Amino acid sequence: MRKGAPRSRRTLGAALVVAALASAATACSGAGPDRAAPPSPASGRQAPKQGAAAPEPQVGKAEELRVRKAARALAAKKWGLAEPPLEAPAPPAVKPEITTRKGFETRSEGMPPVFTTVPTKEKVVFLTIDDGSEKDPELLRMMDELKIPYSAFLSDYVVSDDYAYFSRMQKSQKGGVALHNHTLNHRYLPGLSYSQQKREICGMQDVIEKKFGKRPELFRPPYGNYNDDTLRVAKSCGIKAVPLWAAEAFPDRMEWREWDRDLHPGDIVLTHFRGEEDWKGSMADMVRRVMNVITAKGYAVAKLEDYV
Repeated sequence: MRKGAPRSRRTLGAALVVAALASAATACSGAGPDRAAPPSPASGRQAPKQGAAAPEPQVGKAEELRVRKAARALAAKKWGLAEPPLEAPAPPAVKPEITTRKGFETRSEGMPPVFTTVPTKEKVVFLTIDDGSEKDPELLRMMDELKIPYSAFLSDYVVSDDYAYFSRMQKSQKGGVALHNHTLNHRYLPGLSYSQQKREICGMQDVIEKKFGKRPELFRPPYGNYNDDTLRVAKSCGIKAVPLWAAEAFPDRMEWREWDRDLHPGDIVLTHFRGEEDWKGSMADMVRRVMNVITAKGYAVAKLEDYV
């Protein structure tokens, strides 16, 4: 028995050393009784580097659409809309060819097209806002939260007292809000000479470029009135197209150009920067009215510049 005792002690000591080394290795690896060791990688996959953060799960397109739809529903409830605005389809890969509406031609050929509806089969319409006299900060918040695209056609005589408001508007949405030409002083253009029209139209081109950084390619004549000189002047200072409108929105009603008093794919909707001093309601009231009509008829609002 005594001969065997030293061997037993040596065996026990060796076992304790092995156990201690194993314990130290486990502690260094970060695993333990309360922290499981990382699982082995699946077949064909490389194990992640030790200490590296786990990759973020990829959000699917369906989930992204669901999140956007939920956000629009909340915004619609906040702003008092009857239903959330419908989401517009992806813009066309190639913009449609725009031509002058029949009966809207002038004698000169090759002029910027004058139109009230964009040729498309999609159930989309385009919202445009004219002049610029009302500078309601609520409008910027509302349109951004509801994700409603729109285009502004500005006249300098009413925007010059607060260019900063329209600069904020320009940057208020992802993708931007386009600022276009509606002349310097909102005069009846057919009653002016060629040189007077040039000052009104080209002068506003210069103002928008200087104040907002980009020369517009779209122009809307005041009251929708123009003549051959108007289009020749517009073309000379960089205008590519002249969108008019098929419907007009007010806080308490809609007015229609077409006999059927309805919306059609590609229709341009006009409204104005006006407030309660001029209208029976605010800019937000106008947006509620027009969006309730547009959505109830199954249309979405798309960005005009994606099509023209």
